[in-house]
Amino acid sequence: MNMPAEPPKRTRRSKGGLTLVDVARVAGVAPITVSRVLNSPEKVSPDLVQKVRSAIERTGYVPNLLAGSLASTHSRMIAAILPTIAGSVFLDTVQSLTETLAAAGYQLILGQAGYENSREDELLEAIIGRRPDGIVLAGIMRSAQGRRRLQASAIPLVETWDLTPTPADMLVGFSHESVGEAVAEFLYQRGRRRVAVISASDERAQRRNRAFAQAAVRLDMQGPDGAIPFHTTSAPGTAAGGRAGLRALLAASPDIDAVFCSSDMVALGVLTEAHALGIAVPDRLAVVGLGDQAFAADTWPALTTVHLDGRAMGTIAANFLIDRIAGKHIPEVVRDIGFTIVERDSA
Repeated sequence: MNMPAEPPKRTRRSKGGLTLVDVARVAGVAPITVSRVLNSPEKVSPDLVQKVRSAIERTGYVPNLLAGSLASTHSRMIAAILPTIAGSVFLDTVQSLTETLAAAGYQLILGQAGYENSREDELLEAIIGRRPDGIVLAGIMRSAQGRRRLQASAIPLVETWDLTPTPADMLVGFSHESVGEAVAEFLYQRGRRRVAVISASDERAQRRNRAFAQAAVRLDMQGPDGAIPFHTTSAPGTAAGGRAGLRALLAASPDIDAVFCSSDMVALGVLTEAHALGIAVPDRLAVVGLGDQAFAADTWPALTTVHLDGRAMGTIAANFLIDRIAGKHIPEVVRDIGFTIVERDSA
């Protein structure tokens, strides 16, 4: 009876990793059998599959997926580029991307491009060079150089968390301008007449702010100087930025009666500072956030906010890529999922 070989030992001086040949020797099979088990197990007998997988487990061997992808033209990897991996607003999107892609046999890798002094082009170049099967971008590709590189690579791309009639490839998101206008109208309908903004400095937030300000001026909600009071904090917005922002706004415009915040985290800071200053919310000051994060319903008072369906964006983006990679036609390459203003006690 032939006994399988012992796993090969690696000394500290050994520079080579375990190879497919090592696994074959431990399993007592030919290297081609190991390759077939890894790539086409349905073409190998169950006994051999079990023998090879047992050898893989004993040796700790990890297949070289890059080598396999060179032969098949598929890496089974999807890359997602986010402004920040610390921003809780993107968590639902990342989770649904991960789940939907995993169910189809793909793995998700994350890259962080940043908000200011963005290194999006540099990161995109590095990702394209590794040839993932698809790319998901949080935001719209605004770099002409980035667009050219993506078009030349032919890697499927889904832009998310924004909206444009001219996507680089596929898109699922919502209009930031529509959000800003809708919040201004919401506050007007609730009797607010001196509105202000506390916002992070990123480009998408600034577009929301401009639309909010234009609608507020149209509705005669501006200050005595004809302008909407603004306070800008660094991106991503924080509770500390919200607290500092409210103090600054009240010092310059003590008559404001509503604040639109660029995120729920900034709004949490505003609620905290209002409580510390003895300002009643919403009687004296209404507060509106953005994102409808898990904590928004549990603040005191419960936070009125804009609900953005990050989970739906992730699921749709993943399915766009899965279908495109499979060669299926996608009749609607731009999907506007809209948004909802969730009215709670703070406004």
